[in-house]
Amino acid sequence: MNIYSKSVPVWPWLVFLGGAMTCLIFSTVSHLFACHSRRFYFFFWRLDYVGISLMIVCSFFAPIYYAFSDQPHWRFLYLSSITLVGILVIVTLLAPSLSSGRFRSFRAALFLCMGFSGVIPATHAVVLHYDHPLILGSLCYEIVMGLLYAVGAVFYVTRIPERWRPGAFDIVGHSHQIFHVLVVAAALAHSAATLIIMEWRRGFTAPA
Repeated sequence: MNIYSKSVPVWPWLVFLGGAMTCLIFSTVSHLFACHSRRFYFFFWRLDYVGISLMIVCSFFAPIYYAFSDQPHWRFLYLSSITLVGILVIVTLLAPSLSSGRFRSFRAALFLCMGFSGVIPATHAVVLHYDHPLILGSLCYEIVMGLLYAVGAVFYVTRIPERWRPGAFDIVGHSHQIFHVLVVAAALAHSAATLIIMEWRRGFTAPA
């Protein structure tokens, strides 16, 4: 048996961490300053959407890079595709006309479509490495991540529970807070999945 290099590049992992931190920083700044004025409101919420898009795109880099380390053509295809889609989504969301509340569902749909496009490379990776338990374990965490994002999007769009009792959840418990908690939980699930793939890649073996 020949063993691949035990060291793996860490930059894809850092790309994910950078995207996640940028998203949370943009979100924090937006929540702090969007109430300043109408002009600030539209600027900072568009900044918030950019942060979410960056986080989704950056989330693809580590798992795709490590899962397809021995498939450079597929790796390039998947990473370039999600980067292009992310750029198009960001350009779309920066349009002032799409910042209004009536496009709330449309924005959520864009994020979900971009996120769930990861089903394609994930399925491909499982087909290539179905006999490696760590890949399947990582996939379980990715499924949890997808479910958390989907549930968060449902709260974001439906505005539950404040739509049932207006004013009762203005400080604690409204849908946007729930959405943020689920996004952070999803990011943690994705972190676990990525660390598993990195560990698998460090000890990956192939026939001589």
